[in-house]
Amino acid sequence: MGDRLKDKVAVVTGGARGIGEGTVLRFAEEGASVVVADLQAEAGETLANELGAKARFIRTDVTREEDVAAAVDLAVSEFGRLDCMVNNAGIVGAIGSIKDTCTEAWDVTIDVLLRGVFLGMKHAARIMIPQESGCILSLSSTAGVAGGLGSHAYTAAKHAVVGLTKSVASELGQHHVRVNAVAPGNIVTPMTADVVTSDPANFEVTEEAIKAMSPLGIAGLPVDIANALLYLASDEARYISGHTLLVDAGQTTGAVPSMFHLMEAGIIREAGRRDI
Repeated sequence: MGDRLKDKVAVVTGGARGIGEGTVLRFAEEGASVVVADLQAEAGETLANELGAKARFIRTDVTREEDVAAAVDLAVSEFGRLDCMVNNAGIVGAIGSIKDTCTEAWDVTIDVLLRGVFLGMKHAARIMIPQESGCILSLSSTAGVAGGLGSHAYTAAKHAVVGLTKSVASELGQHHVRVNAVAPGNIVTPMTADVVTSDPANFEVTEEAIKAMSPLGIAGLPVDIANALLYLASDEARYISGHTLLVDAGQTTGAVPSMFHLMEAGIIREAGRRDI
């Protein structure tokens, strides 16, 4: 147990599995109290119960403003403040060629990946501005800094997260609130496993596939992203705002074509659920 986030309070959207779960666990290890905000009630409740008195779960659809507001309010009512908002919830979303992309699938993707981040920033700011302190962290992607690394809708949304991070950082700095993003490369998660193997539980094959694509010859794990978020949430990063931190083993030194452009048009909403 460390103390890099001692007495801090965080909300992590999409906190029940994958990168979100890894972040919840890492933050708790370093002393934070955490609200796990996720649609996956069983997994979220189990995680919060495992962590005990310093964790709470709330069912949260990040596209619904009232849900995001309630997650932030729960942090304040249960733990007295909000020091860190982690906008992590995501889906793969709309896939396929641009000429075949379904407009409805596009809209769903943008709602989750961009509207969800906007709402998290909005309601975190509602608490952090009067506090005159806090940090907001959002998940972009390597697809947010380069083309060809994700589907079209995903790429557009993740680029927008980078821009929104800079824009909000420029406003909130005067209130001593830092705003940053992390851009993960390929990470072994249920969502990635579902894309790579059609089985969200097949981590072994997924890890080998990611290793084969990695410039460092290693697979990224949720803890690798959680450690980056931990650094940005801690006082060690007190002079950093408006920045997007790439955590990709050097993947973005050269782009490759995306598998999503070659798939039959449709939408992947979450691990294990394909609407194609």
